[in-house]
Order: sequence, then C-alpha cells, then structure tokens
Amino acid sequence: MINSTAASSSAPPVREGADPVVDAARYGAVPTLMDSLLHDVRNPLNALSIHLEVLTEKLKGETGQVPPSQEKNLKAMRDQIQRVDGIMRRFAEFIVSRPGTPGEAELSETVTRAMEVLAHEGRKRRLQVRPVIAPGVRARLTDTGELGFLVVQSLMRAYGRSEQGAEVTVTVRAEGPRAVLEVVDATPSPTETVPEAAAALELRCGQLGVELQMRAGMCRLSFPLV
Repeated sequence: MINSTAASSSAPPVREGADPVVDAARYGAVPTLMDSLLHDVRNPLNALSIHLEVLTEKLKGETGQVPPSQEKNLKAMRDQIQRVDGIMRRFAEFIVSRPGTPGEAELSETVTRAMEVLAHEGRKRRLQVRPVIAPGVRARLTDTGELGFLVVQSLMRAYGRSEQGAEVTVTVRAEGPRAVLEVVDATPSPTETVPEAAAALELRCGQLGVELQMRAGMCRLSFPLV
C-alpha cells in the first residue's frame, strides 16, 4: 500500500506563497533549461579542447615532445574537460525528457548511471548506498525513454525517506522472465516523505504497464526480461 501523506515532522517547509501551478511551471522549465545549458556549455568546452591541443603543439617545440614537467598539467586539463562534458551528458540523460520507442533498454547500466548522477545527494545525506547490480540485465518497455525517469524516482524516494547515515540497497537482477529493480531503505515508516516521487512512480508505471510494488522500506519495479 502506498501512503502518499507527507510527514508533518520531516517534510520540507513550504515556501511562503508557494503555489502548485507556479511550482509546476518552475520545474517544468528545467528540462528546456538543461537542454540549453548542455548546448551552451559544450561550445566553450570544445573551444578549450582545441586551444589545449594548440598549446600542446607549441610546447613541443623543436624536440617534438612536451616537457615532462608540463605534460602532467596538460593531461589534467584534458581529463577535466572530458569530465565536465560527461557530467553534463549524464544529467541531461535523466532530466531532459525525450520520447522513446517500444523496445529494449539496459537496466543495469541505467541504474549505475543514475546512481552516479545522484551521488552528491547520497553523500550530502551521508547515506551508505550499497549497489548489488548484476551486469547486462536488459528490460523491455513500451517507452524506452522513460526508464531513466522510473529509476531516478525510485532512488529519490529511498534517499528522501532515509535518515542521515542510513543504508540504501539498490539491486538489479534477472528473476525468471523478469528484470527487477529493487530499492530498499531502512525506514520502517509507511509514510511517504517524498510523496511526489511515489505518486509519479505509481502513475507512470501504470501507464507503461510496469509492475510496481511499493511499501515501507521497499520499491520494486519489474519489467519483461530481454
């Protein structure tokens, strides 16, 4: 059973003047802003990459080799450019909604990437996130573009329910003809402290034909196994 009533003692304070319509518009703009941010950030990243290679060639000089004392710095800059580009891509994957088609999707990889995107949230809450992810588990969906959304909402529900320092176990496995994602938190209370995540999961799973079991301390999504 899903209890979507927020706990009065642990729910975040309501902003003065908060309005559901305004909040919906505010958060509805996030995907568009993220898509624009991804595009705009990649332009300077590409420029930095080009100038870094030009600098590398200049430093080679007559010897044809970059001095060892500077090679380390160049590599560090190159790695950080690639890191920022990777971070932006991962965030865009889970924030920007792009309609998918019926087909197969990598459940194991999607869950792993989602945990990387939410890693800061886990560290901020000092959670002990324990992944038990079988490699290569693939799921069949009527809309492959929604898998990231379902995974993120499952994780956010568990993170939001968990107290500081608590353990959250994230499991992906094949179970007979089903591909299963199970997120278990250590909070016994049936009250949903992140009711929007629970409601979104219930609604979207119903629309997509994904089997959902959600109760205190556990969220289980089951898909046809590929």
